[in-house]
Amino acid sequence: MSSLIYFSYLINSNIAMLNIKKIFIKPEIYLVIAILFLYLIGLGNVAIRDWDEGYYATVAQDMNKSHNWLYPTYLGEPFFFKPPLLFWLISISYNLGGVSELTSRLPTTLLSGFGVFLLYLLTKELAPNKKGALLTAIVYLTLLPVARHNRLCMLDGLDNTFLIFSIWSIFKSKKVEFWAIGLGIGLGLIAMTKGLLVLAFFPIILIFLIWDKSYQILFTKYCIIGFILGFIPIFTWYFIQYRHYGQVFIDAHFTSQFFNRVTTNLDGHKNSFFYYFLELIKYGFPWLLFLPKALIYANKNCKKNWAKLSLVWTITYITLISLMQTKLPWYIFPIYPFLSIMIGIYLQNFSDNIGKENNIILVFSLNILSILSLISGIYLFLKDKNWLLFAIFLILTITFIIVAKKIQKKDPQFVTILSMGLYISLSLLMLSPYWIWEINEAYDVKPVAILLKSNTPLNQKIYTSFDYSRPSLDFYSQRRVIPVDLVDLQKIAKDDKINYLLITPSILKQIGSDRGIVTGTSNNFILWKTIR
Repeated sequence: MSSLIYFSYLINSNIAMLNIKKIFIKPEIYLVIAILFLYLIGLGNVAIRDWDEGYYATVAQDMNKSHNWLYPTYLGEPFFFKPPLLFWLISISYNLGGVSELTSRLPTTLLSGFGVFLLYLLTKELAPNKKGALLTAIVYLTLLPVARHNRLCMLDGLDNTFLIFSIWSIFKSKKVEFWAIGLGIGLGLIAMTKGLLVLAFFPIILIFLIWDKSYQILFTKYCIIGFILGFIPIFTWYFIQYRHYGQVFIDAHFTSQFFNRVTTNLDGHKNSFFYYFLELIKYGFPWLLFLPKALIYANKNCKKNWAKLSLVWTITYITLISLMQTKLPWYIFPIYPFLSIMIGIYLQNFSDNIGKENNIILVFSLNILSILSLISGIYLFLKDKNWLLFAIFLILTITFIIVAKKIQKKDPQFVTILSMGLYISLSLLMLSPYWIWEINEAYDVKPVAILLKSNTPLNQKIYTSFDYSRPSLDFYSQRRVIPVDLVDLQKIAKDDKINYLLITPSILKQIGSDRGIVTGTSNNFILWKTIR
């Protein structure tokens, strides 16, 4: 009897081990681990970046303190520019883990990382080939602007995730009608994140549905339910804002943030029609090398769903944003998932049929990239003695050389080596403080923020001689630091009220120090308090 029990135990143990092995050899498991590792390492090792990241973290910090979830504020003043979903998520993160760079970025990072996995699932629906789907996810994961931007406390990674979910739901609904509910919910989440951006996304989806002859999905009961569930929250929130603020909200949220950006050059962000093509060229390498043939391959397969979707979205969306008068680098972000689909599926076909193509130009281009990478690494090392950046560029150099040789020898393993080389170099970049390179464009805000917090009342407005506002300084100091010119500083210095000025010594000499006192210094700035 005991022998039977022991034998049964051995069988059950072996079955359990087999099941574990089956689980852990699944590429999905490795993909999830790769996403989490790349997106979470060093996430809090760099200060909050200026502009959007600083704005959103400050609004969420206000919300966390006031518990006012309906009316977002920026240091006590109404913040009209974006719907509240991101602020809710960050505020929850602050409640759970305190206020920090890590907790500011964690919600967007996790949801953006989920978008990478969703793109894998979407590609499997579009072209049921696990290799092509995995390559698509790898391309998207290792694109520099995607890997970097998805880690920031910004809206664009969230919108990509919700967009991918919406389109994935369309294809899932072809098998199970219930999934049509996801289209409306996904678009509603985009609206709750970035407002009227959904008006640009929906027409492109509609064009695809018409071309695909699957527009009937829009009239199914589940799709209608999805739109109702998805858009009730944003319509309710808009109604509440209008009831509370009136026309001021309409002018700020709709006119300034949407229509003016489409029709006028807002805040000097004007560039040529080809601005986004240049952005793609700047940050799309090395995957961009495969894009020309990927476009040709997609055009040849234009009757297939993956090609239809990629071509419609890429061509239509880049045309729309190129026609806009205001141009910002992150507006191109929604194009990357669809470029990744094209490149990923082409790479699968290319690696399977590598001996059938002439790859001289590709090999030459990779060798040029290797030379440029080596020169860049040497330059940075000689300039700043920066060993880490040198190592990153050296890895890229070696990767490009090996990949070029593999392609030349018709070895399909080139794509594995390229993916690994890019992933390792990106991981090293994210571990370093250099993944947000804009952080060094101006002075370090943290010491200045400590100066302001130690010497001024909470929520005090502070006037500065610096050329522009820095939302990151507002976030760390919890004070509004307002840039003004010399004439206005002189008027403020003579005001009867007590004011605080963050100025340089040369500006203080021009203002005259007889009507105030120096309360502290930091980073070549003087905090000057006027006296009555």
